[in-house]
Amino acid sequence: MLLPQDDTDLPLYQPLSPETTATFRFLARVNLNFGLSLSSYQDLYTWSTTHLDDFWSAVWDETNIIGHKGNHVVENDALPPANPTWFSEARLNWAENMLRCRSADKLALIQATEPTPNDPTPPLRKCTYLELYSLVSDLVSALLEHGLKEGDRVASYSSNCIENVAACLATTAIGGIWVSAAADFGSEGVIERFEQVQPKFIFSIDAVVYNAKVHRHIPKLSAVLAGLSQKSIVPTKVIIIHAIPEAEDRNDWASDWVSWGAFIKQGQSSQLGQTPNGEIEWNRCSFDTPLWILFSSGTTGRPKPIVHRAGGMLLQATKEFVICGGLVPEDVFFYYTTTGWMMWNFLVSALCVGSSLVLYDGSPLRDPSYLWKLVDDLGITIFGTSAKYIDQLSKGYRPRDNHKLSTLRHLYSTGSPLAPPLFDYVYEHIHPNVLLGSITGGTDICSLFAGMCSALPVYRGEIQCRMLGMAIESFSAKGTPSSPGEAGELVCIKPFPCMPLGFWPLSGFGTISDQEDAKERYKQAYFAEFEGVWYHGDHVVITRSRSGNGGGLLMLGRSDGVLNPGGIRFGSSELYDVLDLWFSGSTVEHSIVDSLAVGQKIDGGADERVILFIKLPEGHNLSADFERRVKAEIRARRSPRHVPARIIQVSDIPYTLNGKRVEVLVKKIINGASLSSVNPATLSNPECLAFYANIGSALRLELENKN
Repeated sequence: MLLPQDDTDLPLYQPLSPETTATFRFLARVNLNFGLSLSSYQDLYTWSTTHLDDFWSAVWDETNIIGHKGNHVVENDALPPANPTWFSEARLNWAENMLRCRSADKLALIQATEPTPNDPTPPLRKCTYLELYSLVSDLVSALLEHGLKEGDRVASYSSNCIENVAACLATTAIGGIWVSAAADFGSEGVIERFEQVQPKFIFSIDAVVYNAKVHRHIPKLSAVLAGLSQKSIVPTKVIIIHAIPEAEDRNDWASDWVSWGAFIKQGQSSQLGQTPNGEIEWNRCSFDTPLWILFSSGTTGRPKPIVHRAGGMLLQATKEFVICGGLVPEDVFFYYTTTGWMMWNFLVSALCVGSSLVLYDGSPLRDPSYLWKLVDDLGITIFGTSAKYIDQLSKGYRPRDNHKLSTLRHLYSTGSPLAPPLFDYVYEHIHPNVLLGSITGGTDICSLFAGMCSALPVYRGEIQCRMLGMAIESFSAKGTPSSPGEAGELVCIKPFPCMPLGFWPLSGFGTISDQEDAKERYKQAYFAEFEGVWYHGDHVVITRSRSGNGGGLLMLGRSDGVLNPGGIRFGSSELYDVLDLWFSGSTVEHSIVDSLAVGQKIDGGADERVILFIKLPEGHNLSADFERRVKAEIRARRSPRHVPARIIQVSDIPYTLNGKRVEVLVKKIINGASLSSVNPATLSNPECLAFYANIGSALRLELENKN
């Protein structure tokens, strides 16, 4: 039954038997092993965040991590700024744990490609776990033949394909560090990333499909290599993956590039990296060995290279998927993501479960039925996407009207807050009994602070729970804990194993001055706001505990984008939610396609006023009457303080390459920041910023004239 929009105490989803879920099986073993009497998720969560050593040791055992654990876990009294060592005696390899399944019958990867007019029904590519293992083994040998060593960086400028997954696994099997940029990134943005890490190998596709068109990728790759060469960075080898059958053309290849097929053959003729019985010689490194480098958006500077530790990524993934999400080998897991978003790493990490992963690279909305047809055709059980995708889908498509979707049991959403009306949309128009897991974490931790749990109900507009082992709190601006239901800053008061090792370069890499600069930037990013805790930069509400969940989360937007008119702080999502709710099934003559709310400084910076930018459907103009109605709706559903001082129609809303609104950047621009301070390579539509610069000048002049 659907939840009434004004009643948030009734769950939209209720697990049939929580006591049989993986979470409660883990709780029972914790009780047995530690002589406890925990009875609820809240009990388990509290124990997990106050007994870090026992909890994370139990996670290792529960999820059958391959490797040597040792006796040490972490110092229980350590604070996050210390970034303590975890499992100091442990030896493990992330890729070995991803390839524990070797079945010749079980599919590991299924790759779907967006149709084009020349190829309206592209065949699915499939790879079993045994085939994937063999492919990785050959790649390991080839990489070793060409001199890859532990700590070397291997970069990808590729689409979401089978070869990209295999290259990641082979790199990390050896102890190399994986770096990835999505094929839709412009060459300038890729140069900014790769020049910081200086990759020894680069894997790239030759073409990509998007919006039913084949786009040649070689010119962009050539531009990246030329830019790196100017900085005296020349990779040992560039390997080209032939991605689109109709696009093969080697006329613009450099003479020293090698095709994927030829590189694999080099590995097949070599025995490097293999034991006498044919097993990959897994490089079991320390828990804190670097695994991959992810980059921040870097909208006003170079993207920050965030280094993640192998053991932390492994332990977090197994906890999230096995214990909290209850994923099993029979699951078919799809996440719509590019290779430049952390959700690609999240998806690939589910190989540790032995599930089948579905890869897709193309437009998700040109034919909105395509992905949902895949659910029926492939029996997808876990469907992951972004809140923006669900929002766009809700404006005109109802999957349940066109597809069975009978296998679907979880739907994950992230990237931005999922508005309450979109919860209604999912349960009414996608599946009435799916676990809707709104999840939050970020590139900084490449995992989750709060998210899904198969043992808990789903409440409208809320993230289900704080994840086990993640000591999440909400702090006031004064650095004191907020009360349940009170907005504050998301912090983590205890260390966690997926804390980044730091920013690149780490100790032992690069110059001493670069290392010191990276350490200082890391400190300023996470530990400068409040003493002794991890500051994440999200504005949140932790709700009162219901059904033993320990309190869910309401995401209110990025902290640096929080609106503060008249000293009343609120998140921009509070305005977006009103607009989404108003137009959800309403009879308003035209909808708001998109919106962006920022604060403009007034009274010499002592106060601010809210500016709401809205994008209307093509051919519609903002009328005075419509503006009054928008303001009235916000006043009625929120408060007079929430009402924007100005509502301005725009032709486009700026987004990062990963699909996030760039509120903070627009806020800076309308308050006088120069466009020269913007890094356009990190945005999908930087050309629209000129309008915001112009309107910012007009708004500031308007204030001057009033004074």
